[in-house]
Amino acid sequence: MIHTRKVRLMLASAALLTLAGPAMALDGADMMQKLNAATSPNGTSVTYDKAEANGDVVTVTGMKLQVVAKPGTSIDIGEVTFEGVEEKGGGYYAETVSFPDIAVSDKDASFSVKDISIGGLSIPGSASGTTIDDILLYETAGTGPMTVNVKGKDVFTAESTETNLTLQENDAGFDFDATLAGIKADLSQIEDAKAKEAVEKLGLTTLDGGVTMKGSWELQTGNLALDEYALDFKNVGRLNIAMDLSGYTLQFMKSLQEAAKAAEANPNKKEADQAMALAMLGLMQQLTFNSASIRFDDASITKKALDYAGRQQGVTGEQLAQSLKGLVPIMMAQLNLPELQSQVSSAVNAFLDNPKSLTISAEPEKPVPFPTIMGAALGGSQHRPVRAGRQGDRERLIALMARPHAEPPAALSPGFFFIRPIDDMMRCLMLAPDRLSIFCVPTVCAFPTDQAEGGRHGTEAFGYHRHPRPCRRNADG
Repeated sequence: MIHTRKVRLMLASAALLTLAGPAMALDGADMMQKLNAATSPNGTSVTYDKAEANGDVVTVTGMKLQVVAKPGTSIDIGEVTFEGVEEKGGGYYAETVSFPDIAVSDKDASFSVKDISIGGLSIPGSASGTTIDDILLYETAGTGPMTVNVKGKDVFTAESTETNLTLQENDAGFDFDATLAGIKADLSQIEDAKAKEAVEKLGLTTLDGGVTMKGSWELQTGNLALDEYALDFKNVGRLNIAMDLSGYTLQFMKSLQEAAKAAEANPNKKEADQAMALAMLGLMQQLTFNSASIRFDDASITKKALDYAGRQQGVTGEQLAQSLKGLVPIMMAQLNLPELQSQVSSAVNAFLDNPKSLTISAEPEKPVPFPTIMGAALGGSQHRPVRAGRQGDRERLIALMARPHAEPPAALSPGFFFIRPIDDMMRCLMLAPDRLSIFCVPTVCAFPTDQAEGGRHGTEAFGYHRHPRPCRRNADG
């Protein structure tokens, strides 16, 4: 009786294991296929020889990383081990990913990096990029020593790198930080004679320092806050850049990736660059500037730089500093932003008198759309986007973005004509930027007619044209 009971128990256990085995087995090939799909939007693809699963460990051999922009070239990675792997939401999650040391070379230069690892890798089941579950993510990533060698000499080394991504509550976004520690750069091998002289006079034949970065990203609003991006080098100083903008959503990132991918796939380099520039011009419409700041804490480089630059002009460092005090207001006046001009001039003057720290910041009372900033910069000081034209014109023009083939609305103020497509506008901008003013959006550009009277500029006459001729310089320039 006891013997019979044991036999039944053994048979039941075997049946259970038989049924459970296939369901729990990992599919290494499927995991790699989804990993490749997730890396493709960034312009890279992953190939491999084998992907074998053993329990929760997937070992991938012959792994290579290929860049779409450079067909036929690849980086040989070798054997990669995914540990603690489990299926999750149609995709996969790996507790750790271990890489072999990598070394690549090209002619007289080589690059090597050791102890590469990733922790908490999430591979999406569908790499659509529309939600947080559809993008490739990791919790930690890091390396050990890395080296760049040129002609047998190490010109750049770093002790380690580390990056961390922390998911915010309710998957609202991420907090991130990164470090590049123990940087040493040898600038003594610079071949250009003038650059080499400057490096030696400034005492910069070797650089010793590190880079740190810290910030956050909210997915719904696209608020990207870069709280710290600091370069800190011994006997030079610490430069920290901070910026806060909105509109950098997952959809924005996806559009950016698609534009880059299309440009890379275009064999005509000139057309690809132009298409990318136009795509960026359109994407900028979605971004809003919140604030920015630049701070430099001097560690003796300022006086050396003034003395060196002064000698090149036959004056002392103190005399050059006084000249710069007078030059800065003149340069800033071109922006026609009195408050910024005053702030920058005062800060620079104080820094030149006593080089310790210099901070320049921009914090508008209300967020400023990027097109407004671009319009002010491109249009010149005499053309301010928010002041020119009748109230509401800008909004109506931007509304045309959604209807690229629509006629301009009759409600627009008289005295404007439109030029389309955007590539002709860009040609006009490059040839005569002073004539471009008021509004620029991806599908239309409005010019005040009083800026073009007396000649044709990219169109047959004033008014709206579906297919304007390419802009060419007139006899009068």
